[in-house]
Amino acid sequence: MPERKPRKDAVRNRAAVLEAADALFARCDRPDDVTMADIAAEAGVGKGTLFRAFGDRVGLIRALYEARLEPVEEAVTSGPAPLGPSAPPHLRVPALLDALLCFKLDNRHLALALEGTGSDSPYGAAHYERWHALLRGLLEQVPGHGDGGFAAHALLAATRADLVEHLAGRESVPRDRLRAQLADFTAGVLGTRREPA
Repeated sequence: MPERKPRKDAVRNRAAVLEAADALFARCDRPDDVTMADIAAEAGVGKGTLFRAFGDRVGLIRALYEARLEPVEEAVTSGPAPLGPSAPPHLRVPALLDALLCFKLDNRHLALALEGTGSDSPYGAAHYERWHALLRGLLEQVPGHGDGGFAAHALLAATRADLVEHLAGRESVPRDRLRAQLADFTAGVLGTRREPA
């Protein structure tokens, strides 16, 4: 049996909901302040539409996060070096971490909302498992790293949304400085020297 295409109004409503949620999370002081009722009102749809399309608030946040992250994932899976698959690990690892940091800086409230949903451990989330598996595989190709599992966790911890929010928000560390600090940390883990910018 052929797969049914979603109705045009369902596609339109989904896009409106994601756009509304994106706008609300970008404007909010705290991600917890954004409710499903707020998103429904902003999108001009009923709350039932949200629950049918996304299941719950976590499902909606996850869908929005994945939609925003899609360009980064495309660059990682099929883009050019240094982020894409043709780059050697010692170049790709820092590029990947920089891309994740920049994504979290550009989407701080959304990333905080997803990582702070309280559902299970953040380490079991599908998006985390994908990045960890990729980093671990790359690190295991770097001489002297053996099992790169722990190093992958440590590197990803440096891009956690709560840390990014603390540094960029509360401590007002400039974006370029955060990127340079992450690059230095990554170079230390890899045992490479970073060229000064």
